[in-house]
Amino acid sequence: MNAFRDPVVEADLDAYVDDQLDAGRRIEIEAYLSTRPDEAARVMADLRLRDELRLAAALPAGVASPATAEAARRLQRGLSRGRALDIVRRLAAAAVLIGGGWLAGHAAGPIAVTRVAASTPPPAYVEDAMRAHATTALRAGMSSQPAAPSYDADEIRAATAIVMPALPAGWDVRDVQVYPSRFGPSVEMAIQTSRYGPVSLFAVRPGRFDVTTPTVAAAGSVTAAYFQLGEVAYSLVAAGQPPGLAEAAERLAASLR
Repeated sequence: MNAFRDPVVEADLDAYVDDQLDAGRRIEIEAYLSTRPDEAARVMADLRLRDELRLAAALPAGVASPATAEAARRLQRGLSRGRALDIVRRLAAAAVLIGGGWLAGHAAGPIAVTRVAASTPPPAYVEDAMRAHATTALRAGMSSQPAAPSYDADEIRAATAIVMPALPAGWDVRDVQVYPSRFGPSVEMAIQTSRYGPVSLFAVRPGRFDVTTPTVAAAGSVTAAYFQLGEVAYSLVAAGQPPGLAEAAERLAASLR
C-alpha cells in the first residue's frame, strides 16, 4: 500500500505501539514500516519494551522482576532521555491497567509440536495451523461438506484484516474456509501441488507485530513452515516432511513484500 489516508508521523507510531489505532490505520502503518526497515526495527524495539513492562507489572507485589531491570537498561542504552521518558510515561499507564487485571483470563496451552528446526519452540499459531490442516483433511472426505475453491481476497481482507499471499504457478486451490482460532478468525486454504501434494495455507493475526523468516516445525505426521510479516502470521502445512517446504514458504512471503 503506497497511499495513506494521512501522512505517518511520530504520534502515529506511538499510537501503534500503544494499541490505539483502528484496524485500517494499523494496516497503513505496517505498510509504511515494511518499506522503512530502520523505523520498523525501532518500533519493534518499543513493542518489546512495552510487553516486557506489561509482563513485569503483572507479577505479584514484592516479587523482584529482572524484566523490569532489563527494560530500564534497554531504555538507558538505546533511547534518548526525552524519548525514554515519553515511552515510560505511556507504558506506565498500560502497566497500571494490567495490574488491575486487564490481561486476566487469557492463557494459551503448551505447544504440541515435538520436533523443531529452530532453537526455540514455535509460536502458538502453528499448533492452530496444524489443527486446521487436520480439519480440512476431514472435510475433504465428507460429501456433506462441499468445498469452496473460489474466494474473494478483498472480502477476506475486509472481514478479517488478513492479506493472503499470491500462490505459485501450478498451485490449485481446492477449498477456502474461515476458521476460529485462539487468536480470532483465521483463513485456511487447501491447495493441491505437484511437488508437495495436498498442503494447506493458514493465516491469522496472532496479536503482535513481528517480521520473521520461514522456519520449519514437525509434529506427528505433518510439517509446517511458518513466518510472520507485520500483524499477520502464516503457516504452510504438508503431510510428512517434504524437502523444500521452507523455500515454498519464502516464495509466499516474497509475494507479500
